[in-house]
Amino acid sequence: MSYGHNGIIGTLTPQANTTVEPEFWCLLPSGWSMLNARLTSTLDTIEKRLVDYTDKFDATASHFGNAPLSAIAIACTGASYLIGSERESAITASMQQRLGIPCITAAQATVSALRQMQVERLALLTPYPESLNKTSIDFWQSHGFNVVATAGPSLESQAFHPIYAMAENSVCQAYETLSDSPADAVLMLGTGMATLGALLHGRQNQLMAAISCNLALAWACVNAVSESTLNTWLAADHWHSRFEIL
Repeated sequence: MSYGHNGIIGTLTPQANTTVEPEFWCLLPSGWSMLNARLTSTLDTIEKRLVDYTDKFDATASHFGNAPLSAIAIACTGASYLIGSERESAITASMQQRLGIPCITAAQATVSALRQMQVERLALLTPYPESLNKTSIDFWQSHGFNVVATAGPSLESQAFHPIYAMAENSVCQAYETLSDSPADAVLMLGTGMATLGALLHGRQNQLMAAISCNLALAWACVNAVSESTLNTWLAADHWHSRFEIL
């Protein structure tokens, strides 16, 4: 194939998310490509839509037809908080058995990455409304991480979507605040908040170690096919220049 000769990731992305695709295109190493399919729902609250998406993961993945995919990336972290790890694992295991390739949610990927980083105390940089914050904290603590601090940008309530419209400088400010906490690392939550600029800001200014859910998901999918060292992704060497031309 002309594109994606090392692997192609089929990505499932919430319907109005404007962040996953550009961040994945920056993050993926040379020789990797992606296809995208949109998770859709007509329900009237974010929580209802997120749960509705989980019932459609498998059907949405079928939109890729017989494309030669290497892995499925489910780029919807909030859904995992609401359905819990047991159901999340059952869904991805069923998909993996049917499709014959790794199927990984953003939350599963992030748990794996945090364990690779040997994180115990976690600071959450959260873009969520309060209705999701509690379930988010409960989810990460259920995986053995001690959430010691939270902070986040103000929701852009007048924008088309509060999370997707957050300004990079506001994310960086929250990151700086959390760097003064007693955490081992900062986790930038969700797949809709733009994070690559903030991750670079942290490295350039020697802030606390940090990772985002999109970076974790891209890494986990590549790593499932061909072993890839997480530290090289966190160092940004292979994606920094691509981010600069966005």
